[in-house]
Amino acid sequence: MEYHIEKLASPGAIVGEGPVWNPEENKLYWTDIQGGKLFKYDPETGSNDVIHDGVEVGGYRFNEGGGLILGTWEGVMLWHSDDDFKWIQSGNFEGKDTAIKINDATSGPDGSFYCGTDASDWQSDILFRVNTDTSIDIIDEGITLCNGMGFSPDETKFYNTDTLAKTIYQWDYNSTTKALSNKKVLVKINDESEGITDGMTVDSEGFIWSAIWWGSKVMRFDPDGKLEREIYFPATQTSCPMFGGKDLNELYVSSAGWGSGSSPEEATGIEPKGYDFNAYRGGDLFRVKLDIQGKPEYRTKF
Repeated sequence: MEYHIEKLASPGAIVGEGPVWNPEENKLYWTDIQGGKLFKYDPETGSNDVIHDGVEVGGYRFNEGGGLILGTWEGVMLWHSDDDFKWIQSGNFEGKDTAIKINDATSGPDGSFYCGTDASDWQSDILFRVNTDTSIDIIDEGITLCNGMGFSPDETKFYNTDTLAKTIYQWDYNSTTKALSNKKVLVKINDESEGITDGMTVDSEGFIWSAIWWGSKVMRFDPDGKLEREIYFPATQTSCPMFGGKDLNELYVSSAGWGSGSSPEEATGIEPKGYDFNAYRGGDLFRVKLDIQGKPEYRTKF
């Protein structure tokens, strides 16, 4: 199957990530984590405005009471503008040395905020939930790098990504109690020449879309974890997919320019076998129109 890939914006994002569609505005928000910026892309005009410039934003969601909940490298904040915000959680987790430094986030059906850290040098990161009363529940520990999360359309499953393990986990989710149980491996990429699982989203049919960093693509898996299709993009560091557009049938994909110009001698050591260090990495926002619909993202309730 051939796809028409559009390059929409090229701000040179160091770690372009986390696109989220705002249906009221018909605009797409996305972040440059390492660049400390939030963008707002307007499909009507093609403008890509910087709306935040400061603390690094790993993940965020729109808040039902107004503003955005930002999961940042310094904690969780309720943000209306760079001049109007308040911290909800910051510092370290209670009783732990691990900082609340967030790499990715999503909202739960009840309006809580699910986050994963990048605070332990890829050793033992934490998946946690900030409840609407601002208390924290630690869901899982020992993750090498927390990444994409999402819920099944019937709200019975929760998914989260461990990037360096190249794994997407599935949990049973109780929408009444918010309890998560029966963690199991749904997707495991064992090919040494394959990239690593990064950001993700879930469509209206319950299929999981995972961006493959260093793989130039997004992979779609069925609810049993079987690969259904792959869509390739002209950047190796594809970082996160998200559905948008008025009919939620447009897949927006962020990419990252981090590491551009590196050589094998400057490698991180986790690149896939045979990775082309001279290939274009990214920093752009892409779009592809599909015959598949996404589902609206939940909003937080802080």
